[in-house]
Amino acid sequence: MAERKKRRRADADADEDELPFKNHLKPDSFILQILRSLSAASSAAASSSSSAGGGKTLTLADLALSSTCREVADLSLSSVQSSIEALILRVARSILGGDGFAFDVPSRSAANQLYVPELDRIVLKDKNTLRPFANVSSVRKSTITARILQLIHQLCAKSIHVTKRDLFYTDVKLFQDQSQSDSVLDDVSCMLGCTRSSLNVIAAEKGVVVGRLIFSDNGDMIDCTKMGMGGKAIPPNIDRVGDMQSDALFILLVEKDAAYIRLAEDRFYNRFPCIIVTAKGQPDVATRLFLRKMKMELKLPVLALVDSDPYGLKILSVYGCGSKNMSYDSANLTTPDIKWLGIRPSDLDKYKIPEQCRLPMTEQDIKTGKDMLEEDFVKKNPGWVEELSLMVKTKQKAEIQALSTFGFQYLSEVYLPLKLQQQDWL
Repeated sequence: MAERKKRRRADADADEDELPFKNHLKPDSFILQILRSLSAASSAAASSSSSAGGGKTLTLADLALSSTCREVADLSLSSVQSSIEALILRVARSILGGDGFAFDVPSRSAANQLYVPELDRIVLKDKNTLRPFANVSSVRKSTITARILQLIHQLCAKSIHVTKRDLFYTDVKLFQDQSQSDSVLDDVSCMLGCTRSSLNVIAAEKGVVVGRLIFSDNGDMIDCTKMGMGGKAIPPNIDRVGDMQSDALFILLVEKDAAYIRLAEDRFYNRFPCIIVTAKGQPDVATRLFLRKMKMELKLPVLALVDSDPYGLKILSVYGCGSKNMSYDSANLTTPDIKWLGIRPSDLDKYKIPEQCRLPMTEQDIKTGKDMLEEDFVKKNPGWVEELSLMVKTKQKAEIQALSTFGFQYLSEVYLPLKLQQQDWL
């Protein structure tokens, strides 16, 4: 009998060693109550914000910044077509007048970006650069600009969509590399004052969503609880998405595909009603638009799960504050008030993640971390500053998968439930 008791105690100790902190977990009903309160608070905050602004989101004009900063808007195909025709007409007049031609292109350089705390996002300032055809350094880029304008005009006339890859392959010898046609495509959006989606050029499907969400995709109703482990690919054209319905209590934004698959296979969204979304690394436009649409329509809190390294925080900031590359469209691409759930630098010691599962930061990692500490959107959040400073000081980073050292399901069975229970987010 004594021997049996010893064995049971040894087994219990082994379980504790295998799943650290599992005995700290309270019943799911307790955690669900916390999530209901969080969801209610998020919904109330969204409603009060709408009421205070008369149902209108704060804009650059409200802050008297519309004359010094620029933003784009959704335009109809006919408006885009007219804008291109007007632009080319000016070019033709300039050539006929003997002045040659140059495109006046909004500068998207780092120096022409501004973080606006009241909007909590990066916007583009009003500086322009000339792109003359009769100049050796810019002749090729001005030619690419003219070609992209021609192709966009064709798309508008035919009312069809193409991918960025399709666009590149229309003139491979001129573009040489897809990054060059992609960059000029963003320039054209700025020049015409329209969103990238208004140009009818889309990226290939990348992001996926699974969990407690039903929505219509081009008229077909999609139930994301019945899409298997792989989930539903996020439509590249956000205009196709509508009729969003959900009984979720929060949205879980996941940086990586591996963590997403783990949570989807464990059906984490059934234990704690949520919607799980990932762009499988760097955020693409479609996933950013889809996340914002869910947040604004469903009024749910968004919790983010990213790697504990400078790039994880950078990815989180792109979703929340926007990217410098597409700051001209930050009003449509950013999701306000995303909370940083994990993996945070302080979690490495708190959850006793073994040294062999931590990685030393490279010199480039440390430089990126220090550069981020100088960003206004980081300085605004003392919690982010504290965590990022700790990361740079310890020179250690870790991926979400480091939690697998305690078991492949530790993420869904212990780490996330405990984080939610403790309301441990920034």
